[in-house]
Amino acid sequence: MESFWDIYIVPWAINIALALAIFFVGRWLAKHLVNLIARMMRRAKTDEMLVNFVSSIVNVLLLLFIIVASLGQLGIDTTSLIALVGAAGLAIGLSLQDSLKNFAAGVLLIIFRPFKEGDFVEVAGVAGIVEHVAIFNTVMRTGDNREVIVPNGGIYAGVITNYSKRETRRVDMVFGISYDDDLRKAKDILKGILDEDDRILKDPAPVVAVAALADSSVNFNVRPWVKTADYWAVYWDVTEQVKLRFDEAGITIPYPQLQVHTNSASSEE
Repeated sequence: MESFWDIYIVPWAINIALALAIFFVGRWLAKHLVNLIARMMRRAKTDEMLVNFVSSIVNVLLLLFIIVASLGQLGIDTTSLIALVGAAGLAIGLSLQDSLKNFAAGVLLIIFRPFKEGDFVEVAGVAGIVEHVAIFNTVMRTGDNREVIVPNGGIYAGVITNYSKRETRRVDMVFGISYDDDLRKAKDILKGILDEDDRILKDPAPVVAVAALADSSVNFNVRPWVKTADYWAVYWDVTEQVKLRFDEAGITIPYPQLQVHTNSASSEE
């Protein structure tokens, strides 16, 4: 006659041991499978942002499968458990609509890739370098080295400006001179500054044109094309050179002025 030990303790001990084995071995296999998928994607020169995203999703799905298999080994009805998890997931989804929106936006950002890690972008009112795109948010680093975490939903719902996408950019600058100054001389100085800078591209050719006869000045539009990486350096250097060259040539950069003319009238008593 079988004892209580043989009927209950030994079978339960075996089931628990098998369940633990399924969990730990499965987790080990899942880790190596995720690493294998990541290596294959990197070997195919897939964007690192997409590699991290896919690895995270695969890891979560494998862990859920392992947990269900372990519980099934213990004799737990996983069908009812899956239905319960589904109902709980629906309730949680309704209460976490914003998080699900961020998740969906993260998936779309990964698929359509309007930017990649290392790009300088402006999204959701934040300008900075993209460091990492996660499932729910994007981590950015601003020019003054602040870390900003932006929800993916806000990024995908708004305008995305990618300053690093194109190899070249146009630098738009406006310089004003006094109405009393020599317009042709000022234009030649501006063209000379652009011609002397090797960073400014010859094709497309830079533009120097009279743009407006403003209230206090004659304004020039100065628009050279440069490589994207040289944008700010050219902007600052050209601005400095314009001030120095105009000062040497006696050309005035006016500030806003308002002339008031009054008429005096005399009256006899």
